[in-house]
Amino acid sequence: MIRIDRLSSRAMAKGILYASMLLFFITFIMLPPIVGVLSRLSLLGQVLSDPVLMARASSSIFWSFAVALLVSSLDLLTGIPLAWFIARGSSRWIDVVDALVDIPFIIPTVALGFSTLLFWGSPTSLPSLLGLPKLSPGLYTVLLLHFAFSFPVVVRVMVGEFLSYERIYETAARTLGARALTVARTITLPMLKPGLVAAFLLSFARSLSETGATMMVAGPFENGAIFIVRAREEGLEGPMAFVSLILILASVAAFAFVRILGLRLRFPLQRAWPRIEGILSSQESVRARDIAVMIIFAFLVLLPSVFIILPALGALVDGTLGRALEGWGAWGNFWKAMLLSYGIGILATILNIATGLPVAILIARRKLGLFGTVLLDAAVNLPIIIPSVALGASLSFFWRSFGLLPEFWILVLSHATITYTYFVQAMAAAIEGLPEEMEEAARTLGSRPFNIFRRITLSLTKYSVFSGALLVFTRSINETGAAMAVSRELKTAPVILVEWVKGVGTGVGGLSESALGISFLVLTSFFALLALRLLVYRGKRGGRKAGGAFASFR
Repeated sequence: MIRIDRLSSRAMAKGILYASMLLFFITFIMLPPIVGVLSRLSLLGQVLSDPVLMARASSSIFWSFAVALLVSSLDLLTGIPLAWFIARGSSRWIDVVDALVDIPFIIPTVALGFSTLLFWGSPTSLPSLLGLPKLSPGLYTVLLLHFAFSFPVVVRVMVGEFLSYERIYETAARTLGARALTVARTITLPMLKPGLVAAFLLSFARSLSETGATMMVAGPFENGAIFIVRAREEGLEGPMAFVSLILILASVAAFAFVRILGLRLRFPLQRAWPRIEGILSSQESVRARDIAVMIIFAFLVLLPSVFIILPALGALVDGTLGRALEGWGAWGNFWKAMLLSYGIGILATILNIATGLPVAILIARRKLGLFGTVLLDAAVNLPIIIPSVALGASLSFFWRSFGLLPEFWILVLSHATITYTYFVQAMAAAIEGLPEEMEEAARTLGSRPFNIFRRITLSLTKYSVFSGALLVFTRSINETGAAMAVSRELKTAPVILVEWVKGVGTGVGGLSESALGISFLVLTSFFALLALRLLVYRGKRGGRKAGGAFASFR
């Protein structure tokens, strides 16, 4: 440790570290999907010469951004209060709520789409129980689905921001008589602006790129991802490449614009209204807000995500559970796929932590200058901008062209590519939220860079490290579209479950088998994440004491 600490003081050593991590990012994360898309640009004439295809492509691109913008805005509006409740609340149920937030991450995306479709459109759906018309597959089911799977992204990032935020300014403002809502609106949230921007961008990109779940609820609706899937099924690689290219270019421009403008914009309405905000800061208002947020979370996120588990109850009486535990028939392959999924998820998480931390520091501390930082930040977002099916196809084409890597390592690299953004962006936002003066003070007192990183930076962002790793791990385990495009011999658990879901009613698999398989994946992941969370929070409940603005509004 001492040797590493001394080595960190040398400019050459730091330069080699940052350069090697940038080289890894460019070679293994950024370059493969770009090469895959560019290799098909020669076929653009298929869409440019066909007015009908061009109209479909343009419409799909518009709806991709419209849905992503609307959903991401709603995510921030409803996710921030829940994140504050988790980070600053004093309820004994916080750990349970915190664990439940991760449920949409755990469920395979196609299964999540199928579950959402059943929840809103089946004979036993929520609208049917309330005497309302069922929702048919289309725009509204897509909006509800995208809200369900992107909502946890905002909550998870903002919880890390709130826990790592020093509340000295809040305390000073409250001591001077400011209402809790005023403090949250004029002090806390403006200071956490980098985290808000990162959460919005991650939610925005998650909506843009999701393919597998959207296929299940889209019906006649067509956004960019669905257009790419249908163009691929029709053998139209030109239109597929055209939409992918436009999504990439437009998304990079939008990300850079939001990143630059978002950090410079000031929060509106800095004026305080003591009487109104005093009422909204009362215990009754806080309780009403928390109840409203919990209802939104329960009925729009949690229940639609786990509705597929209800058919699993039939497995308890029809013999499916016994066959599953014995590994009979297809269940033997399922358990092997489960082990494969967890192995890939663990390796992808370790790889992203080791290679992503230096890149997050480069972005957070603007070590490449403003232009270089914006460019790197936009490049880091590429893997989650590209629709997962197109990304998987591009990665498969790139890595298999060399013929050197076994399929297992192609899957690991593919999953690391898809999840890389989640860890880097979560850590960059957390580090950017730390005052640089603390690091400068330690450096002035003679502390070396690695010691500063270990004792200050990493110590104050431990939860964000865990949150980023959690996002990577859960996203890797439930990835479906890219895994299907890459896999030939090896099949992960989500790919197996996709085949089972598609086989419902056709004699291949069944509703009971599919639901039970999804339940096994959900439950094992849930208990693994709950155990990790209890280890992280053990003995550190002090960071969750009440007193934050949104936590109490008193």
